[in-house]
Amino acid sequence: MPKSKRDRPVTLSKTKKKGREHKECIVNGIREAVDRYSSVYVFSFENMRNIKFKEFRQQFRHNGKFFLGSNKVMQVALGRSASDEVRSGIYKVSKLLRGDTGLFVTDMPKEEVESLFNAYEDSDYSRTGSIAVETVELKEGPLEQFTHEMEPLLRKLEMPVRLNKGTVELVADFVVCEEGKPLSPKSAHILRLLRMKMATFKLNLLCRWSPSDFELYREDLSDVETS
Repeated sequence: MPKSKRDRPVTLSKTKKKGREHKECIVNGIREAVDRYSSVYVFSFENMRNIKFKEFRQQFRHNGKFFLGSNKVMQVALGRSASDEVRSGIYKVSKLLRGDTGLFVTDMPKEEVESLFNAYEDSDYSRTGSIAVETVELKEGPLEQFTHEMEPLLRKLEMPVRLNKGTVELVADFVVCEEGKPLSPKSAHILRLLRMKMATFKLNLLCRWSPSDFELYREDLSDVETS
């Protein structure tokens, strides 16, 4: 009787015992999920927010599992080529595990999965190092959104302000951030004070695998099927 591909031993990188055991646990968890559920999805994410992602996952808690972490470990779990894949054709999924990506394994109808992923997005404050999606410039004059107690903090953030009869006032135009440039810690802080949410946490489906077919959700990924 031929030996199942899933029973093959896997050699992971030489690490400390605890790290190796953790990787093996992830590999085994993914393989068990692939055996249990009928569909495997790869998704990418933008501006990950752990709390919001946890809330999103609750919609699938009774019928699916999510896996995030080392792309290389997830690739090992599925197989990187046709010769070591754990299910027929699933090595194509591995090829899309690059950058900010994760796995979702489920029995849910694909239309329902697509609907929930496509409909989800949530705005949040941008973090230091994020790229500004627009230029924000404050004009000289009163800043009525700030109380007088905040004037020292605004000075600390290098905003050219003063108190004028108890009102915070800009003494010159001030550029908080410029479109296309990374946010400094001070710029990110000022945007938060202004209650301006520039970051959008979003999940994008890249592909779906099942025992009977493989589907891509973006045309620019079509090289995966021929490689």
